[in-house]
Amino acid sequence: MLLASGTAHAADAFPQPGKAIRFVVPYPPGGPTDLMARILAPEMRKRLGVPVVVDNRAGAGGNLGTDQVAKSAPDGHTILLAASGPMAVNGSLYSSLPYSPIKDLAPVIQISAFALVLEVNPSVDAKNLKEFIAALKAKPDAYNFASAGNGTPQHLAGELFKRRADVKMQHVAYKGAGPALNDVLGGQVPIMFDILASSLPHIAAGKLRPIAVTTAKRSSALPDVPTLAELGMTGFDFSAWHGIAVAGTTPAPIIKKLNETFNAIFADPAIKKRWEAIGSPVVGGTPEQFGALVRTETVRLGRIVKETGAVAD
Repeated sequence: MLLASGTAHAADAFPQPGKAIRFVVPYPPGGPTDLMARILAPEMRKRLGVPVVVDNRAGAGGNLGTDQVAKSAPDGHTILLAASGPMAVNGSLYSSLPYSPIKDLAPVIQISAFALVLEVNPSVDAKNLKEFIAALKAKPDAYNFASAGNGTPQHLAGELFKRRADVKMQHVAYKGAGPALNDVLGGQVPIMFDILASSLPHIAAGKLRPIAVTTAKRSSALPDVPTLAELGMTGFDFSAWHGIAVAGTTPAPIIKKLNETFNAIFADPAIKKRWEAIGSPVVGGTPEQFGALVRTETVRLGRIVKETGAVAD
């Protein structure tokens, strides 16, 4: 866990001065959600005047940590780094959820919109998409792809690719992007559709080979890597998003204070630069805009779950 502590003027203090904010990340350390939390926690502390503890609560495809925040005291001192999997996918993927993303969680702000990159361990003898698909078709079911867990963007992007490319790969679900990426780097599972934030350093070091990105436009973080759409998969457009959420009955003034705080953080040029360096534009906006995104994406991603036949392994 990471602890960021400090003081601020009393007038700027959060609802209960001195009481720490528990910043719940529903995945283990080492992945993109954790990375974002580690960047944001010190900035929150500076602006809210209370300690901020990053608390990794992994399990059940992000459902465990998300449920803990949904059931937490609605005082603004427990907040969620909300990921698209447990917020918009898992309701279609699992037979039931212990929480409702719409009713039990209140949106605060969207904080990211990441492209995913189809990447392989250098041991895979494929330099481009054509060679990659040929390798998969030559040995059906011989290749596995790793994900951060059931319902995560890494999982769903892989299932969508399998269907669009008409290839077979076995899904290997991990408890977070960090453990999954470690095995891809080690060659135990040679393929991953990963969020750029965690893979960029390894691509730059030549430890992973990028094949394509999953969004409609190329990523500014990997400008030389083509999109799947421009390589022939017309209409392939898949991204991963994150936001901040709190317990559903949290009072509006607290949500407003948190929203203003995060918008101020992202207005800082240094934070904007760090955010763009990990592969996401700065998003920001209102709670209403993030809530609308969750509702829209629940429908869209639910359709992808149905199309691909994705299941919780």
